[in-house]
Amino acid sequence: MVVAAPSSGSGKTTVATGLMAALRARGLKVSPHKVGPDYIDPGYHALATGRPGRNLDPWLVGEERVGPLFLHGAAGCDVAVVEGVMGLFDGRGATDFASTAHVARLLDAPVVLVVDAARQSRSVAAVVHGFATFDSLVRVGGVVLNRVGSDRHEELCRAALEGVGVPVLGAIRRDDAVSTPSRHLGLVPVAERESEAVASVDRLGALMARSCDLDALLRLARSAPPLDASPWEPALVMPGSTLGGACDRPVADEAVGDRPVVAVAGGAAFTFGYAEHVELLRAAGADVAVFDPLRDEKLPDGAAALVIGGGFPEVYAAELAANAPLRAQVATFAGPIAAECAGLLYLCDELDGQRMCGRVPGRARMTSRLTLGYRDAVAVRRSPLTRAGERLRGHEFHRTTVTYESEPPSRRANAADEDGGAPLFRWEGGADGYGDARVTASYLHLHWAGAPGLAQRLVSSSRSPSALR
Repeated sequence: MVVAAPSSGSGKTTVATGLMAALRARGLKVSPHKVGPDYIDPGYHALATGRPGRNLDPWLVGEERVGPLFLHGAAGCDVAVVEGVMGLFDGRGATDFASTAHVARLLDAPVVLVVDAARQSRSVAAVVHGFATFDSLVRVGGVVLNRVGSDRHEELCRAALEGVGVPVLGAIRRDDAVSTPSRHLGLVPVAERESEAVASVDRLGALMARSCDLDALLRLARSAPPLDASPWEPALVMPGSTLGGACDRPVADEAVGDRPVVAVAGGAAFTFGYAEHVELLRAAGADVAVFDPLRDEKLPDGAAALVIGGGFPEVYAAELAANAPLRAQVATFAGPIAAECAGLLYLCDELDGQRMCGRVPGRARMTSRLTLGYRDAVAVRRSPLTRAGERLRGHEFHRTTVTYESEPPSRRANAADEDGGAPLFRWEGGADGYGDARVTASYLHLHWAGAPGLAQRLVSSSRSPSALR
């Protein structure tokens, strides 16, 4: 079932995460999913279910991969809960592409509409009626009323909805005890809250168990027909000659001694990553080792490539700067580096006045401006992940900015050749990033399931220094 809402802030994350926890508490195996590119909500989903939270984003991976990726994540589970994004029909630009409704249609899954009932009663019926009839291909199978003030308020809302034909499957009272802390980019990630996050998810599960008809919700989920698709398999999607192509056979496992180690940044400062990236790296013949730039003073033994994803380095700039031994290793690392958003900031000369690794000639700083949106990007130059002229779809989400130096990259000791610099990507109305023979760094978040060749390129270049040129 897909948990959606008329707008952001209605309580989708509360209901979806709580339902996952409540259903797991019943002994069910629950598969967690999130519509869109968001990294934070899937962390709470993983905590609630004990399984990796997985994203379903038609823009990032292509419509044809949404069903297979869903089946890949849901394998062996009893029920799947998909949390939506924004309002039910809000997609890219003025369309509903990559919206919750779009994904619900691709999965042919029923929708549970979460409606914020605060400051209204009979009007909730008009809201539900409109959403239930707006698109005949989207089946709104039930309503969960959120922020209900009293028994009388609930009675009025239920009475108003009786004539709409959409059953009320839950009514949640206002409860400040179940709120989760947020900051400049949304909720605080699970990795930064630890035991507090566990307690929050437990409270959400208990709240949903006493506020919702779990049996009715399960019946609704079971009404979804089988998908006409095969599960996505990392070993079967390694490309032949193009990013989107697929091999006819699985990539053969390399001998243990030939499997390069790809070091992936983790810990509280680097919490953003898609589960499929690690699966693709392994399918491409690599071993994956996680390191924490806040705590580890050296890279994992044998590291041949680095992946430094998104997160909140601006919150931990002083601590990252204080780990001088690791910064020095990253500064002189000879293998390929793939960095996104937070990773870009970490590779810069400095972040908010704190010294970083100095692999990217630029200075990063926090701003008050939110940069957000999908990007249809074209690679300008060659780097470990990119080839000039290639088109890649990505997503930006940050409140920082990078000012690049005018110094040519070739004058830097860590630049492998002169075929590099900024920007790395261009798109309509914008440009971003830094690339050279050893570094791919930009604000652009990519989902490698949409371009499996990115993983293969990183692993191949980590095996052969000549592949970096």
